[in-house]
Amino acid sequence: MKFKFLVILFLAVAINCIAQSKDSSITILDDDPVLAAIDSMMASGYFESLGFNDNVDELNTNGYAKDSVPVFDSLTYAKRFEILNANSPFSIVYNSYVVGYVNLYAKRRRRITAKMLGLAPMYFPIFEENLDKYGLPLELKYLPIIESALNPKAKSRVGATGLWQFMYPTGKMFGLTVTSYYDERSDVYKSTDAACRYLKYLHKMYDDWDLALAAYNCGPGNVNKAIRRSGGKTSYWEIRNYLPRETRGYVPAFLAVNYIMAYASEHNIYPKTPDISCFKVDTIGLSDHLSFAQISEYLDIPIEYIEFLNPTYKQNFIPNTGEANTLCLPVGKIGDFLTNEKAIYALKTEQDKKDSIAFAQNKPISSTKKGGAIVYRVRSGDNLGAIAQRYHCRVSQIKGWNNLYSDRLSIGQKLYIYAKPSYAVQNKKKAQVDAQKAKPKSDGKYLYHTVKSGDNLWDIANKYEGVSIEQIQKLNKAIDTKKLKLGTKLRIKAVG
Repeated sequence: MKFKFLVILFLAVAINCIAQSKDSSITILDDDPVLAAIDSMMASGYFESLGFNDNVDELNTNGYAKDSVPVFDSLTYAKRFEILNANSPFSIVYNSYVVGYVNLYAKRRRRITAKMLGLAPMYFPIFEENLDKYGLPLELKYLPIIESALNPKAKSRVGATGLWQFMYPTGKMFGLTVTSYYDERSDVYKSTDAACRYLKYLHKMYDDWDLALAAYNCGPGNVNKAIRRSGGKTSYWEIRNYLPRETRGYVPAFLAVNYIMAYASEHNIYPKTPDISCFKVDTIGLSDHLSFAQISEYLDIPIEYIEFLNPTYKQNFIPNTGEANTLCLPVGKIGDFLTNEKAIYALKTEQDKKDSIAFAQNKPISSTKKGGAIVYRVRSGDNLGAIAQRYHCRVSQIKGWNNLYSDRLSIGQKLYIYAKPSYAVQNKKKAQVDAQKAKPKSDGKYLYHTVKSGDNLWDIANKYEGVSIEQIQKLNKAIDTKKLKLGTKLRIKAVG
C-alpha cells in the first residue's frame, strides 16, 4: 500500500512539472541588466566584423530542422541540472529564475549564444589554465560570457572594461595598467590572471561561491549590506531581494550559462566560428611605435584582424614606451614581419609622425585613414554600433574620426566615416538591393512593408526615406513591434 502511494505521489509530481513546463520560468524583461549587456555587445558591431561561419549540418546529430527551437518539460530540465550539480562545487539549482535565463540564451538570443560557442575555443583554454593555476573551479570560465559576451574590448555604461569587466579602481588594485594608449583590462592574459586573483580573494572572504559571484558583480560592500538587511542570512537566495537589481539576475544567469554551454546542441544551437579562429598566432616584441595601418598595409592583414588579436591597444596604435610592448600576429605573418621589420617601421605617413609627436606630448592621437570620407547624417533611432556595422568599421574608429568622447548622438549630426572603398561599394550595392526588395505596397492611404526573416525595426526604418522607428510604432499600435512575425504587414508612412 505504501509503495503504491509513493508511485502515485511521484506520478502526480511529474505530471505537475510537465503541466507547468511552459510557464514555470520568470519572464526576463527588456530592461533586464543581463539582457541589456548582451544587446549592447550585439549593437557594438564587434561580432559582425569577425565574419562568423557555421557547419550546422555536420554538428546537428539530433535531426532538428535548421530553425527549430526545442521545448523541454520541467522534469527534463531538473534531471540535467542534477547532473551538472553533481559534478560542480557550485550549487547549480533548478528554479524559475534560472530557467528564465536559460530561455534568454536558448531562445531569445540564441544567435549570439552560437557566436559565443564559436569564440569559446579561443578563450576557454586561457581561462582554464589560469583557473587551474589558482585552484579555482573551472566553471568560472563561463563568467566572461555574462560579463562581456567574450568581447575583450567590451565597455559597459559605467566604464567596466574587458572580458572580465574590471572597473578602473579594481583593475588598478590587481595590477592592470590603463593609459591613453593601452588598457590592460582588455589584455586577455593579464585580465584573466587578475580576475582569478580577485575571485580567489572574494571566495576567501565569504567561503561561498554564490556570494563571491554576487560580490564580483556589485562589490563586497553591497553584499555585506544585503546580509545585514536580511537579518544576517548568508545564502544568496535568501539575500537576493536585498541586492542591487543587476546582481539579482547575475547568479541565475551564471547558472543558466553553465547549463546552456553543456546542453547547447540539445537546444539546436551550434558554434558559429569566426574566420580568424583558423589562424595559429604568436607574439613578437617591438622596438618602436607602430600603427595598425602600417602593419595592415605591409603584411596585407585586415585591420579588424589586428584589432581582434591585439585588444589591449586603444587607438590602433602601439606606443614605444621603452618597455617590451608586444604584437600578436598569425604565425604565417611572423616571418614576414621579422624579415621586413625595418621597412615596416620606416613606412610612416605624415599622420604617423603626428601620432609620434602626440604620444611624446601625452596627447590623444587621431584616427584618420586615406581617401575621402563618407558623410553620414544621424537619423532617429541611430546608434554608433549600428552605423559601424553598416560601414564595416569599429565604434572606436568612428569616435576617433569624429573626436567623440561619448556614445551619444544627435539627430542631424554629421559623422565622417573613412570606410574602405570595397566596403563602401558593398554597402551601396546592398542598399540598392534592399530598396529593390522593399518595393512597398500601398492601399492608397499608407505604404506597407512585409516582415521578412532577419528584419527589425531599425533596418526597416532605414529602408524608407524619412521614416523613423517611432513613426512605425505609432502607425502599428496593434502589433507587437518588439517581436516581429514573418509575413506581418507594417504601415510605414502615409501616402502623399
